Parts: sequence; structure tokens; C-alpha cells
Amino acid sequence: MAGLRERKKEQTRRRIAEVALRLFAERGFDAVTVNEIAEAAGVAKVTLFSYFPSKDCLVLDGVKDDMARIVAGRGPGVTPLAALRAHYRALVAADTEELDVEALMTRVRVISASPALLAGVQQAYAEEREELAAALAAARDPDGTAQAPETTARAPERPARCPDLAARVMAAQITATVTTLQETFFARLAAGTPLAEAGRALAEDVELAFDLLEHGHDTERGTS
Repeated sequence: MAGLRERKKEQTRRRIAEVALRLFAERGFDAVTVNEIAEAAGVAKVTLFSYFPSKDCLVLDGVKDDMARIVAGRGPGVTPLAALRAHYRALVAADTEELDVEALMTRVRVISASPALLAGVQQAYAEEREELAAALAAARDPDGTAQAPETTARAPERPARCPDLAARVMAAQITATVTTLQETFFARLAAGTPLAEAGRALAEDVELAFDLLEHGHDTERGTS
């Protein structure tokens, strides 16, 4: 029974998101209300908010990956970069097989047309970067002897900044790299590249990108 309930919840969640995306694509993000989405999806407003805490989340859910968790949960002897490489390698293999390209590109267009959503994406990336920096700093200092992240003199909505400069620089490089991989993949799909071909190219891009992160910008494919 628990499995059936979870499947029904996932179906409801997916239906709400699909309806919201369709309405946003037809009329624009700002022109659609949460009440209209709930009515079109056949759910109560309170039910919608139980799945998506805000209107933005209907589009931005999943934009932020949990890189910090991946780094923190890596196995013994596994470096942070190796853990992240394995994660994105597996993600590409799984997602590019069943990806709904039309829905993905619609989502990209909806976000691109909305200043509020673009700002939300940038905020999510900033949070991801700071959380990853903290996880990388912890990996460099497993005994916790380094300075804790700053918690004073900052706006409440701003994520705590890790004081470890090396960790922050590395986090910035990693998050920028992943964003570039995504943008390149989206551009290929938008240009009409078949999904299978775009997926193969993305898999190669992931390997090259993490080679560059690990070994520096002189890395070239096929060389040591």
C-alpha cells in the first residue's frame, strides 16, 4: 500500500507540474495564478502547495542539484571530484534515455522569458555554490579545525559563505562547469540534434570537463 500511495503522489506531482508548465508557456509565468493551476490540475490549492511550496518551484524544482550531499556522502578514498564525476556520468546515462525533450525546452523558454525565474535560477546556483564550498572545505579539513562559515553581517536570504578560499574557488569552477555542460546540451537540442546524439556528446563533455577540473586547462582529449 505504501508503494501505491507513493506512486499516486508522484503522479499528482507530475500532473501539477505539467499543467503549470503548459499554462506558463501559453500565457507567461506572471499571467498565470496558482489558483488557475490548481483548478486546471484538478487539485485544491493547499494540495498544490504541499508539493510545491511556491509558484517559482513549479518551474525551478530540480534546478538546484545537491552537489554538497554527493561530496559529503562519497565513499572512503573517493575524492570529491571523482564522486561528482561518477554522479554526472550516471545522471547522463539515465536521463538521456527517457528525457522529454519538448517539456525540457518548454521549461527553458519559460525560464528565459521571466526575469523572476531567471533571478531564481541565479539564487539557486549561488546557494549551490556556497553549500558545495562548505562540503569541499569539510573534505579538506575532516577534523573540523578550520573556521566555521560566516554567519554575521549578512542578509537572512544569503547563504553562509565558506571562509576557505580554495574551496570557494573550486566550488565556483565546478558549478560553472556543470552550468556550461547543461547550456551546451540545451543548445544542441534547441538546434534539432537528436536526443541520442546529444546524449552521447554530453557524456563525452562530462569526461572532458572533469578532466579539465582535475588536471587543468592544458588537458586535451586523448593525451595525458
